[in-house]
Order: sequence, then structure tokens, then C-alpha cells
Amino acid sequence: MQVLLKDIRLYAHHGVLPQERAVGAYFILNIALDTDFSQAMTTDELTATISYADVFDVVKQEMAVPSRLLEHVAGRICQALLRHFPSANAIHLELLKENPPMGAECAGAGVRLTVTR
Repeated sequence: MQVLLKDIRLYAHHGVLPQERAVGAYFILNIALDTDFSQAMTTDELTATISYADVFDVVKQEMAVPSRLLEHVAGRICQALLRHFPSANAIHLELLKENPPMGAECAGAGVRLTVTR
């Protein structure tokens, strides 16, 4: 069972080059949290699952902190999600920078990781 957030698009200031951090860029995130929400399936209670609105709030806070490497941002987001949501057994995250400055036309470049308890 997973709670999913797909194609979150946020503007942030991450990048190795000073210009990237100064100007900023758009980033796309896909997140899945492994959790048992079987109780929510029968009770219809938000307290029996993980609120995707609350997940978004955590992601937005972490994306607001400038970093040089997407690996660092992704790791921070996963650790923050595990701290905030004790019922999450694993976090699967994909973080892409749109149109990265690498001398080639590219829809996005980034990282994908899974972090478990």
C-alpha cells in the first residue's frame, strides 16, 4: 500500500553553479510512502492514513532550503518524511530538475531513491 504524490512542480534554488542557486529553476517530484492504510479503507478516517497534504507541506519546506546537490535535497526530504510520518515504512522519491544547464536539450535530470526504516 502506498500514498502517492505525482508530478509535484516546485520552484527552488538548487544547483552546483552559483547562478543556478541565484536564479532558481523548476523541479518535479514523485513520492510514494509505503504505509498500511487498511483501517482507513473501512473507517473513512484521515487519522488512519497519511495525509498527502501534510506530505506536501514537508516536501515544500525542504525544497525551500537551497542545496548544491539534488542527492542532498532528496535525502533530506526522505529523512524529514520518515520523522514526520512514523507509520511510513519506506519513502520512494524521484527528484528531477527541469531543463538542467548541461549543454543539451533535456526535459529533466535528477535522482531516484528509496529509504526504509
